[in-house]
Amino acid sequence: MSVVRVLGSRAAGKTTYLTALASFAKKQANFSVTPINDEAKKLANWAENILEQGGRLTPTDAEKSPNELPSYLFLIEGKQRFQKQRIDLSIRDYSGEIFEKMAQDSMLDQKTQSHINSCLNKDITGCLIMLTAWEKSEDNKYRKALDYFTRTMEIRKRDQNLRLALVMGKCERGEIWPGRIEPETDLFDLYLPSTKKLLEARIPSKNLGFFAVSAFGVLGKNDPRPNRIDEYGKEGTHAVLRDPELWQPYNLLAPIFWAGRL
Repeated sequence: MSVVRVLGSRAAGKTTYLTALASFAKKQANFSVTPINDEAKKLANWAENILEQGGRLTPTDAEKSPNELPSYLFLIEGKQRFQKQRIDLSIRDYSGEIFEKMAQDSMLDQKTQSHINSCLNKDITGCLIMLTAWEKSEDNKYRKALDYFTRTMEIRKRDQNLRLALVMGKCERGEIWPGRIEPETDLFDLYLPSTKKLLEARIPSKNLGFFAVSAFGVLGKNDPRPNRIDEYGKEGTHAVLRDPELWQPYNLLAPIFWAGRL
């Protein structure tokens, strides 16, 4: 069983990413994604409501203990580059507040630290760190958060054998869509150089990967507009598919297969 954890900044689309993953098989002939446990099945059932009708998932609760958060179990099978692949996956995402607190200079409270430690247990195969901002002003905040995380990795002796996937979420946005093909150079080198430099100094190259993903995708090869509409309401801003019939999420599986490889 591959055990993967998903951390990241607020509004990075962590839960939306997992929702798209849960229903990925409906749109992709080369892969099957089978929800195994009740939590994963609920996520798959919510996908249509969330992505097509604008429903909202309850934000991941930072006040719950790590063991109270749902773990989603999936069986993913398919072909990639002419090779059959299979992964038995256990995946859990954490509140964006956890990541934001790591970027602060103050000491973290015990509950926040317990969430971070739970991402670094010996059974964890890899972590997805999902980011959403590409503005250079965010580079320092991300670097601070990952400085704390990687120092904790070293203390818990996970700095040599835990895969860390840096993922730029929401890459359907026009400003960064062209950089999705080579995200390491065209996104992270360009926009988040301090964050990337820190990680390269702390993490062995074989355990560090860079990815771009989109739960929504674009309208088509000849129409690169994001296949999403931002809707505004009393509960805040949320996104829905512009055209559900053209839904083609981008690169959802690559970071999962890489971080979860046994």
